[in-house]
Amino acid sequence: MKFIVKKFTLAFLLLFALSACAPLAFFANGSGSNYRGYKTSLGTYVASSNVNAVCLSPALRLAIWDFEGFFGKKVIMNSGYRSPSHNLKVGGAQNSYHVKCMAADIFIPGVSKRKMLAFARRNNLVGGLGCYPNRNFIHIDVRTKPRGYKGPVTFGGC
Repeated sequence: MKFIVKKFTLAFLLLFALSACAPLAFFANGSGSNYRGYKTSLGTYVASSNVNAVCLSPALRLAIWDFEGFFGKKVIMNSGYRSPSHNLKVGGAQNSYHVKCMAADIFIPGVSKRKMLAFARRNNLVGGLGCYPNRNFIHIDVRTKPRGYKGPVTFGGC
């Protein structure tokens, strides 16, 4: 009996430790008219059926969950994994992190792009940050930052 209690206690402590690290994304709201018409792929809202959320690195999923936990709303992914041929077709960079399963273009209904950029700039999980004029989404990736960088590597008008 003592063995079972010890095992249960150990399991409970492990679960508690992991839940302390688990993002609040599990409580993020993805309902309402702002999400009408969007589908999910592996728990991630996607802007269209062409968006591939299957191949996302664990670090990228954590970064997305961090956005969801902070804002209390689900992220919608505008672009995720891209095959090399698709990346070429859409004009992606030759060494795109989208091809490496390490990047996503995201937005959150009801959250301004400015607020998302501010959060991304101070988020240690974001390695790269891209901005696109006249678009409602931002690019985040989980590249390794060069030594000395406190915030993400930025490009595209950020």
